[in-house]
Amino acid sequence: MTTMSVPTSAVDPFAPETLADPHPVWRALREAGPAVRLTSHPAWVIPRYAEQRAALIDHATFSSAEGVGLDPVLNENTRGTVIASDPPAHTRLRTVLASQLLPRAMRALTDDILARGDALVAACVERGSFDAAADLAYPFPVDVVADLLGLPEEGRDALVGNADAAFVGFGPRDERAAAAMPAVGAMFGYLGSAMAPDRVRPDGWAAQVWAAAERGEIDHASVVPLLSAYLVAGMDTTIHGIGNTIDLLARDPDAFAGLRADPSLAGPAFEESLRVESPVTAFFRTTTREVDVDGVTIPAGEKVLLPFASANRDERRWADPDRFDVKRRPTGHLAFGAGIHNCAGQFLARVEAEAILGALVRRCSSITPAGPAERALGPVIRGMRALPITVREV
Repeated sequence: MTTMSVPTSAVDPFAPETLADPHPVWRALREAGPAVRLTSHPAWVIPRYAEQRAALIDHATFSSAEGVGLDPVLNENTRGTVIASDPPAHTRLRTVLASQLLPRAMRALTDDILARGDALVAACVERGSFDAAADLAYPFPVDVVADLLGLPEEGRDALVGNADAAFVGFGPRDERAAAAMPAVGAMFGYLGSAMAPDRVRPDGWAAQVWAAAERGEIDHASVVPLLSAYLVAGMDTTIHGIGNTIDLLARDPDAFAGLRADPSLAGPAFEESLRVESPVTAFFRTTTREVDVDGVTIPAGEKVLLPFASANRDERRWADPDRFDVKRRPTGHLAFGAGIHNCAGQFLARVEAEAILGALVRRCSSITPAGPAERALGPVIRGMRALPITVREV
């Protein structure tokens, strides 16, 4: 492959104006090249679908062991955790809960999750108008995942209120990151206490992880970080995936009518929402060797930003990529990542989304915005913090 000159860009992916309207920035980076060196931060970016997917799969070259954020302090604090490790350590940690997160295990839980989702939606729909973020998208995944882990109910407000804060540190160490620290401290303070072996339910996933530590399969010091990683990841992707989907449907009456006509499209609509508005927008990797990315050479030891939100709107992969099309069935989107670090809880996220979206489709003839929405914006998170809607009951 012929080596091209190094494309560079002065854009800042983490600037407030970028986070508010990121898609033109991602488009400009895709146009700039297959790999682009940023001058705003000591990092590269791989913005296109094919090259990004290849990087995600090639964990030997694009390593997570040096951390998946930009901030060196966060990377040091997360070193050796399931998100910031490579095989064999990553394999050992991920294996502990692997069987619980497989589709066949999720099928055993599906009826209960669907019933819980339906009851929550029914209570909201009865009111006519409600905040779909605060009343549906935030509390439902938090309660489901916390219950599966076997955490005590006392103190869970620290999770609901601070669910986004843990992701702020994956960007630059700036005023926004500093402001999030009290919320991060409150959440992890709760988790450190709630995940103690004498406080978790004996039939929950947390108890299984502690048992694995007792058997010597993982270190005892890895238990709380491992459980915290699964909990935080299990909350935010699902919270914002559900919220983004409801927002898109509320602003597109034809799309919601299409779901009403064919409820089987609820699953594809969620996948399409993940593609159009990826709730986790990006993570970093570090190159372990010099690597050629379609003619652009990235040296060894470089931080590389892999923006899923950009790849998922790449014109080279998707026709009319900015359009939300509930009939698209966007197989291969990268909202859950790819390779060994793909989201372990993606099957659970799909069941939870089906519970909420399916209930809305069954119980409502229409959903419409009821006031100004507020976005939840962070360095690697994009979702809805407030989403007032009005529904018409069937």
